[in-house]
Amino acid sequence: MDPKSRWEQERQESKKQRELSIMEAAERVFIRKGLEKATMQDIAAEDNVGVATVFRYFPRKEKLIVAVAAKRIEDQVSVFQSVADMPGTCLDKLGKLFDIFISFTEPKYVESMRMLEAFENYAALSTEPLEDIALYNQAHHRVSAIFFTIIEDGLHDGSIRSDIPVRETLSTIANTMGIFSKKLSLQKNIIMLESDLPPETQLLLLKRIFLDYLKAPVADRS
Repeated sequence: MDPKSRWEQERQESKKQRELSIMEAAERVFIRKGLEKATMQDIAAEDNVGVATVFRYFPRKEKLIVAVAAKRIEDQVSVFQSVADMPGTCLDKLGKLFDIFISFTEPKYVESMRMLEAFENYAALSTEPLEDIALYNQAHHRVSAIFFTIIEDGLHDGSIRSDIPVRETLSTIANTMGIFSKKLSLQKNIIMLESDLPPETQLLLLKRIFLDYLKAPVADRS
């Protein structure tokens, strides 16, 4: 690689690292102060840079909010891909996917769930389409595309009952499991909130209900 190309590569890598650092700082501030109250100055202070640097990468706070939310979805791509690539039937992969959803109630995922919940509320209350919302949608589409490869397995491997609309049913069940796990994750961390049933227990029961419903009868698999 010639010196000019190497310099350009290093410059682009440095730019990506700074952008990522700003996004990580922004997420911490968003979670701590809320999307509405957080300011670009708060984010600059969190990342130990001048506010002009933050504005150079993200001219408006809204662009930064969408970028942080989109990254959270992008982070799930490799997780979904690992499930799609694992050996086993569609039913096996769904079970593994449900286990991942259940893990969202663990403390290490709380901030991620809080950020996505805050973003969805922020977007829902916006009177105009958010700038760069296409980035968030694209991230979702990437996750959906991987999930559809798992659904394709279910259409052919005989592990899913054949008397239901497979694509529609699996999509609905996966969305239900994901949304419910996110809600329980947030509720679990509300101080002094009492629950009759632990979130993990509820999700494990729901997993069993869904898998039992989807499982093809032995006669169909023979």
